[in-house]
Amino acid sequence: MALLALSDGLPPVIDSDEALAAYAAKVGAGSGPVAIDAERASGYRYSNRAYLIQVRRDGAGTGLVDPIPLSTLAPLQEAIGDAEWILHAATQDLPCLAEVGLRPAALFDTELAGRLLNYPRVGLATLVETLLGARMKKEHSAVDWSTRPLPEPWLEYAALDVEVLGQLRDVLAAELAEKGKADWARQEFEHLRAFEPVVRTEGWRRTSGLHKVRGRRALAAVRALWEARDAVARERDVTPGRLIPDSAIVAAATALPTNRAGLMSTPGFHGRGASRHASTWLQALREAAEMPEKDLPDRTPRGDGPPTPRAWAEKDPVAARRLELARAAIAGLAEQHDLPAENLLTPDHLRRVMWTPPRTRDPVELLEQVIDQLTGLGSRSWQIGLTASALAKAVLDAEQVAAS
Repeated sequence: MALLALSDGLPPVIDSDEALAAYAAKVGAGSGPVAIDAERASGYRYSNRAYLIQVRRDGAGTGLVDPIPLSTLAPLQEAIGDAEWILHAATQDLPCLAEVGLRPAALFDTELAGRLLNYPRVGLATLVETLLGARMKKEHSAVDWSTRPLPEPWLEYAALDVEVLGQLRDVLAAELAEKGKADWARQEFEHLRAFEPVVRTEGWRRTSGLHKVRGRRALAAVRALWEARDAVARERDVTPGRLIPDSAIVAAATALPTNRAGLMSTPGFHGRGASRHASTWLQALREAAEMPEKDLPDRTPRGDGPPTPRAWAEKDPVAARRLELARAAIAGLAEQHDLPAENLLTPDHLRRVMWTPPRTRDPVELLEQVIDQLTGLGSRSWQIGLTASALAKAVLDAEQVAAS
């Protein structure tokens, strides 16, 4: 299998407003969809900003845009106009591209297309190998893209990511049409255009190893340390884990050290990040230790959604039966239509409808109200058309089982 290579050679980095204007003119004069990708510094920086934006269009070639020194990317947005964007894993890049003023009028997500076609692995390199018969280099996927100047091998890697997107899009689009899934994909892509990342109100609850923490006081210590680390990381624009790892937060919340010596002997508190901000970590621990009982966090977060499915049988056995029947029905439909179950219907939408289904038990009204529920949750019409009847049936069947 041949190793993918740049067809036009490595283009220069566009790092001035004049160079961007010149490239934007080429993009505007080009034809067809526009392949776009962005490189962030995940694992190194706190922000999710784009440190390099790759663009490719027939007639314009590839542009490697450094957004950091540029005053605006408006010329590029104007040049693209209403042309379709081609992205891979669009939800990763859309937020950082929107941050610099780039928003699609239409898009095609090659990763999502692969999921709708039920490919078992949908990474870009895997799809390129499977569908185009070419092998991609992936050794620079986790580098620090905030580095300046960017090394040439990194730039070549980045340019290759958009080199193949146009061809990959055409192959996937043809297969979607052949399998009767083109309209499903169109609805999914249109839905993606409005994507916004979830803002977590209690991000500290995602601390790795939180399940090991016992007691509300220790939970308060985890929260205080997590929030202190987050504030320092935001100010310094470094990823929080480079200051102290999650394991250190859990260890300190369990041991509750009260002085610097005790803190620095706690597992995970080593390196400059731990030492330089030792007073910050100790202050957070003191605040947790002195917090009134009424202000301590609950073990289980309070949310607007249903409880975790493993608790359903105890809280509401009929709801647990509804969920069991609905999951089995969705799995069968997914197999029938050659789809992953989670793409046929968002698992959260399934759980919400099964936890609080419509009150009516008239089959026609029940189906109509299930459709209304799914629509309100954001399910697409193709998903509703395939799944609403199965969900309504699960509601009725679960109560029949409970009554027998």
